[in-house]
Amino acid sequence: MLAAMPQPPSAASRDEPVMRERGDACPGALRLHAADDGLLARVRIPGGLLTVEQASVLGLAADRFGDGHLELTSRGNVQLRGLTEACGAGLAKLLTAAGLLPAPTHERVRNIVATPVSGLFDDGRPDVTPWVGELDRLLCASTRAAALSGRFLFALDDGRGDVAALDPDVTALARPAGRALIRLGAAEGALEVAAADAPRAALLAAEYFLDKADSAGTRAWRVAELPDRHALRADELGRRLAAAGIDATPVSDVRWPYAPPPRPWGAGAGDLTPLCVLPPLGRIDSGQWKVLVQVASRGRGGLRITPWRTVILPMASTRRPINGADRIESAGLVIRADDPWQSVTACTGRPGCAKSLADVRADARAVVAGSTGALPVHWSGCERRCGHPRGTAWVDLVATGDAYALSVHGRDPVPADREGLTAALKAARDSGDGESGDNVGTTSTSTSPPQ
Repeated sequence: MLAAMPQPPSAASRDEPVMRERGDACPGALRLHAADDGLLARVRIPGGLLTVEQASVLGLAADRFGDGHLELTSRGNVQLRGLTEACGAGLAKLLTAAGLLPAPTHERVRNIVATPVSGLFDDGRPDVTPWVGELDRLLCASTRAAALSGRFLFALDDGRGDVAALDPDVTALARPAGRALIRLGAAEGALEVAAADAPRAALLAAEYFLDKADSAGTRAWRVAELPDRHALRADELGRRLAAAGIDATPVSDVRWPYAPPPRPWGAGAGDLTPLCVLPPLGRIDSGQWKVLVQVASRGRGGLRITPWRTVILPMASTRRPINGADRIESAGLVIRADDPWQSVTACTGRPGCAKSLADVRADARAVVAGSTGALPVHWSGCERRCGHPRGTAWVDLVATGDAYALSVHGRDPVPADREGLTAALKAARDSGDGESGDNVGTTSTSTSPPQ
């Protein structure tokens, strides 16, 4: 188990407001990104929820148009790499037929994360997965929402605090007795609404942000980028909700919960049990993906992509003749919480990224078995640190060419050459013991596998 606990999200400084000369170039399934290994498509998966049929189509797309791999992102989406210039129309047609592109004008703004284990355990928490479909439907139907950037993030949390800790722009947090909190950015206060109104309130909050962003004139993409005099106000959002027929009560003394990400786990009791599967470094080949789809197809509930680059099979067949857990492990995927891969992440690195100074994935594979420790570790090919952990203490490895700069995030880095990297990395990860004591003001709850 990781010793480190994420810090509560904090608002970005607005002393120097973000000013942009251009629009958002975030990739999508229709707007492809030119990478060094070919074009890249990012397919939004709201809430990470996939049917078996949709998952099958993504695997087919990876083989037909890409390099035969799928990449899981830190927002629970899926990327296809190695695409050719001629694939655009065919890819769009395939994804549309599977229901993965319900609104072409909105395909890059469907950024919704949701508690991935919501509704799976009898823990008394509300199931927020129905919110996902409702918010996505409202989002796609809103002409105004099409102006959101591809980086704006909604989080639908079942009350445990896992996705609420991912620095979302709008959070809907389920509460007991059919209530929910709506929070703007990292504000301390929130508005309480009926749970049934949470998806509509979240959309109205996003539209409120767009109005403020327009008046600021800075082309802000996210709530934290708004300058102070254009900051979002809970009382103004409350008036907007009231005008839309939603009763909202201000809540100022919120104690925001926190739950760690779900770790890999294997089979529990019974023939159908949830599984949490980790593809090392969030990259999975089409053969491994087909194994997941086949196991999911003999259970129920489809697949759920998590923001921590794991895949949850809500009800997988784990007994004979399917033996789902055994088949998944035999395919090279991780379902054990003590596996060294369970807290290691990396950016794309070489050869896919021109900015990268190293093949970080190959370097991570070379030392992973000997570098276990308390803290998670992220490998970056350059100073941008793409895909790094959010709101948590972590070991930061940044390629400098022939070596790495190594630090616990927030501390001064030290150089580490490849020969001594395993020992230096293990020492840094072990130094995280006790980091969780800094997590003041949050409540920890654990996401555990079924017993």
